[in-house]
Amino acid sequence: MTALPLPTDSAAPSDAATAMATAAVTPVPSPSPVETEAGVKAAEGIRDVVAEQGGGAAAGIVDTLDSIAIDVGKFHVSLWDAIVVALVLLAVWALAFFLARGSRKLLRRMTKLDLTQRLLAEKLVTIAVWAIAILMGIDILGIDLTALAVFSGAFGLAIGFGLQKTFGNLIAGIILLMDRSIKPGDVIAIADSSGAMTFGQIRKIGIRAVSLTTRDQREYLIPNENLMVNQVENWSYSSKNVRIQVPVGVSYSCDLKLAEKLMLEAARSATRVLTTPPPTVWLDAYADSSVNFVIHCWIDDPEEGTGNVRSDVLKRLWDLFAEAGVEIPFPQRDINLRDSAQFQQLVAAIAQRVEKPGAADEDAPPA
Repeated sequence: MTALPLPTDSAAPSDAATAMATAAVTPVPSPSPVETEAGVKAAEGIRDVVAEQGGGAAAGIVDTLDSIAIDVGKFHVSLWDAIVVALVLLAVWALAFFLARGSRKLLRRMTKLDLTQRLLAEKLVTIAVWAIAILMGIDILGIDLTALAVFSGAFGLAIGFGLQKTFGNLIAGIILLMDRSIKPGDVIAIADSSGAMTFGQIRKIGIRAVSLTTRDQREYLIPNENLMVNQVENWSYSSKNVRIQVPVGVSYSCDLKLAEKLMLEAARSATRVLTTPPPTVWLDAYADSSVNFVIHCWIDDPEEGTGNVRSDVLKRLWDLFAEAGVEIPFPQRDINLRDSAQFQQLVAAIAQRVEKPGAADEDAPPA
């Protein structure tokens, strides 16, 4: 049996040297640098398109603008990104503006919709157009909303509390247009916080407030919520016929039947008073100085005001009373004087001076 040769000790040092040499040649991996992400994806896409088209001057300008940048964490934001964001926002705004404007014009040409339905449709279409435009802008800019989930939730909650009244007025305006209780052109009277009544015609129902114009061309902006929770007098809700009361007082000595006839004549001859329903005259009260009547007359255009109708009726009635000799009395008062010693002395002194008119001149000192 042949013995195998044993390994010599010289082989061990050579293997160790070879391992050390291999370790020295193999490079040690260094920690990779933090990669920066593009701030705006749309800007990167446009830059790549310009580079692929081979535009030397354009590519140079884009590279120059992109070199002016700052790094915020992992995000790389350059001047080129800012320009692209501004252009995208401008384009989205212009697109939404012209689409909303075109949709409003299209809805106005639809004769099947009345004024209230058309106004409601315009507002809903405008809100939808702007919402779609905002989502398109976010998608084009490549904004990742999931990274802002926690912040957007807290921010949305704060905005919800801050804009609670604004959204309440928006929903109230939509409800008013849907149930058609108040619409543009209606004549309403509403009380303010002090209890004073404001009378006017609705010109516009906006997102936040209703525009109410009075007869003296004062325009009040009333929040939509106030019209929902407060009592409102709508003079043209189901019918535009409005009854007006004109109070008149005549003397006790005049002919009441003649006075009533003249009142009816004055009301019928007024310009805006309707013949149907016809005017009526009611005896209201026997007052201290006069017999009080109330003329009831109807109009169908309350937006033109009511004070001018009363003025017209009273002017015509003044001429008719003057021709017929019907007296409009002044206030009358009866004075009762109690008898006393001082009162008797006063009466005696007055009587003495009346009997002797020159006594006062005789008692006066010489000049």
